[in-house]
Formats: sequence, C-alpha cells, structure tokens
Amino acid sequence: MAREAPVKTAATALLLLALTHCTAAAQVSLKVRIWSPRGYRMVDLPLENYVAAALAGESSVFQSGEAMKAMAVAARTFGLKFRARHASEGFDLCATTHCQRIDLAAVTPRLQAVADATAGQLLWFQGKLALTPYSGNCGGRTEDVSAVWPGVPAPYLKSHDDPNCVRAGSSAWRWTGDSAKIADALRRAGLRSPEQIANIAISRRSPSGRAAELLLEGESGAVRISASTFRFAMGRELGWNTVRSEQYDAQAVNGQIVFAGRGSGHGVGLCQRGADQMGAEGRGYREILAFYYPGAEAGPTARGLLWTRLGADNVALFTTQPARDGSLLAAAERELRVAAQRTNWIAPPAIELHVYPDVESFRNATGEPGWVAAYTRGRRIDLQPAATLRSRGALDKTLRHELWHVLVESQAASGLPLWFREGLVEYLTAPIAPSGVVRIPPDAELRETHDAARARRAYADAERAVADLAKRYGETTTLSWVATGLPAQVIQPRTTDKPPIHAPPD
Repeated sequence: MAREAPVKTAATALLLLALTHCTAAAQVSLKVRIWSPRGYRMVDLPLENYVAAALAGESSVFQSGEAMKAMAVAARTFGLKFRARHASEGFDLCATTHCQRIDLAAVTPRLQAVADATAGQLLWFQGKLALTPYSGNCGGRTEDVSAVWPGVPAPYLKSHDDPNCVRAGSSAWRWTGDSAKIADALRRAGLRSPEQIANIAISRRSPSGRAAELLLEGESGAVRISASTFRFAMGRELGWNTVRSEQYDAQAVNGQIVFAGRGSGHGVGLCQRGADQMGAEGRGYREILAFYYPGAEAGPTARGLLWTRLGADNVALFTTQPARDGSLLAAAERELRVAAQRTNWIAPPAIELHVYPDVESFRNATGEPGWVAAYTRGRRIDLQPAATLRSRGALDKTLRHELWHVLVESQAASGLPLWFREGLVEYLTAPIAPSGVVRIPPDAELRETHDAARARRAYADAERAVADLAKRYGETTTLSWVATGLPAQVIQPRTTDKPPIHAPPD
C-alpha cells in the first residue's frame, strides 16, 4: 500500500515536555560574533552560509574539490557540536580560531557550491556528533587526541602515520628566536620564565613524538611549561610563523634558540595538506573523512550505534544495552497479539523496535525534538531510552501506541486522512468518551515539531473525532474504514470548532 510521510507519533510522546533543540542541520542557523572596524557585531548565519565562510577562513587555498567537501563536513560538524561554546556571552560561536575562523567577505561561488553539495552531512560516532578538529599539516603523522585534549573520549582520533601528507612534499620549517625576546614574550603572555633563558629542553614527548612539555633553563633555575602553551604564546606575541607545531627539536646556539621542525598546528584529526593530496589523487570526500576520523560515519542523521539484535516472532529488538532493554521484546510481542485480536487483523512481520541509549542519540537519529518519545516509519519504531520513558510513566503507553501505528499503517488504504489514522491510534491506545464538539485538525498541526502544546491539541482533537465516529457507528465499522477508506458521507475534514454534519454511510 502507498505510504504517506513518516508518522511522528507525538501523542503519548507529548508526555515528555523537556523540549530540546533538534540537530536537523537544514533548520539550523548560528549566531556568530564577528569583528569589524566598527567593533564586534552579531550575525545570524544559516548553517550552509556559515560552512562556506569557514571554508573561506580555514581552507580557501585547497585545490581539490573533494578535500573541500571533507573540510565542509568537518567544519559543519564542529560548528554544531560547539554551537553553545559562547552561550553565556549571548552568541553561539566566534569567528576566530578559538572556534573556527570565518571570512564572510572571502566566500566565493565555488566555496558556497561546496557547502551546498554536502548540505546537512555531519560526522557521527555511536549516535553522537563526532569531534572533528583539523590542522594545516600533520608533518607525516597525526597526533593523538589525548595529547591535546586529555580525557576527551574520541577513539577515532588516535595518532597514525599519514603518507598522504608525506607525498605532498616537505613540510620542514626552521625558526631561530632570541632567548631574551622569547623570555619577554612569555612574560607578556602572563607565563613564568627564567630571567634569561639559556636553553630549552624537551622534557616529555607525546605518543606521536611531538614535544609535550618543555624545560626552560636559566641561571635562576628552570621552569616547566606545556609545549602547546609555549607555541600559542610565541604565536600571539611574536607571530604564527615562529613555532608552527610541536613537532620539533630545539637547540641553544650563541644566545639564541634554534627550532627545527615540520608540520603546522596541533596535528589532531584531519590534515589539510594530506586531505588535499588525497583529493588530488582521486579519493572521494567520504574516503578522506574515513582516513582521518576512522570509525566515524558521515550522514545527515546519527550513525555508528553498535546495535545488538534480539529476535522474536514478529518483532526484532535493536538495542545497545540488551541486558537492560531485553524485556521490551516480550512486552512488544504481547501488545501486538492483543491489538491483532481486537481488530482481527494479521500483524505484519519484520517489525523493528530500535531503543536508543540516550535522548541525544534519539534526537540525532530521527530529527525529532526531545518531547517526542518515539518515531515510526513503516515497520520501524525508534524509541527514546526505556529508562527515560519509564521514569515518566510513559513506557507502556508509548510502546502500545507505536505498535498500534504499525498495525494501522499496515492496513491503511491509500489516501486515508492523517487525522483519522492518528486519532484512531490514540483512541485504540487509550479510549476516551466522545465530547460534544468535534474539530478536524489540519495535517500541519499534527506534524508540528516546535510547539508541543499545539501538537497536543491537534492529537486530542483527532482522538475526539474518532471517538465520536466509534460511538455513532461502532468500533467494528470504524475499524473497517482503515482498509476501505473513510466514506465522504461520514465526516468532512474541517478546521472549525463547529460540529460537522454527520450522515449514515452507504
């Protein structure tokens, strides 16, 4: 049978009132603080315009279109993952490297086309937005995330060799800094330093071989400092072409410190130099992303959940926590048998019940707001965590409601009105007594995802309309209209509070 749009089952779902934002990328705009000659100003940017501006600010020199697409996915994911970074200051993101450098004036048609070509594509790991850092040049080996952001759980950001970066050519650099100027720069940055630096020793290296901790040695003693703190201080005070990465050796020569290194930036995640080389060699943007973020998956909605399948006669349960959720399988089979007996309908086979580990993963996968407890498409039911629904006393009703949806949709005639399908499921889940006034809600209200109260009223109106039909013509006759279609003489859809005119069916 023909199917209409997916059923957004907000009925029992509306028991959950913790409205949360949806990560559906197409609906997002970002408030960005931008510096101009007149001072800071706030700009609201649709997501894809933000991505194009980030490409202009971070990777405009790329030659490869596929590498640019990979960067667009990384920049888009980074922007959404950290969109609340400056919430306490009244905006989402800044336009500097603290977040992502964006350059609105430098956006070209090519950059906007790249952003549009990957519109909505995000990088996911186990149902959540991945961390997608990138740097200019990894020098032939990427850095481990733990070396830069200790404690961040991102197993797809492990240090590994990057032959693509090596094939792109030499990334060696050299900088000689006056020891007195280095000490002065550190003090201006608010950091400790010996009065005169005689030598800089690398006291600890990261797993990738980069400098992790430095020992600043002088006549008055020695000071320990992290290598990244040192690099940022040099960059801010003496210029970003001084110490370009942590991948170096240092040597004191005649009152100066000679740094000989390779690469630029922290080295975690995507290497822009290597990505551009991969694109030039014919690799697609998904292959580029898979190389630099192995284990993460690209797509418009959540990817990468590690599902375990538990099977039964008609229902297969998919869960990431089978010990916790396994009991739902028997409950679903029981509810389905009761529904089939009540209607004399044959339950469809191969029903899939996907129970998400947390609300964030559910929202990311379905695009639904947090107050929608479940989302049904065809024979697949996506369910918020059982523990979340159970804590609100909504688990049993939500499960029953979704299974009724699957059963009704499996029998529904093409073109059966949405209000009738939704109202019938509401009525069958928890029958109510009909009221004196019947209002037929328009489809737009039943599909509402932003205004919980408006959606709740629409579902209540649909349920009252079906309850009125069941009272007038009986439940058996009302159920028969699912397969045959709703007779025009029974009720005409209206958006008025006046009672419609009823006539007996043929």
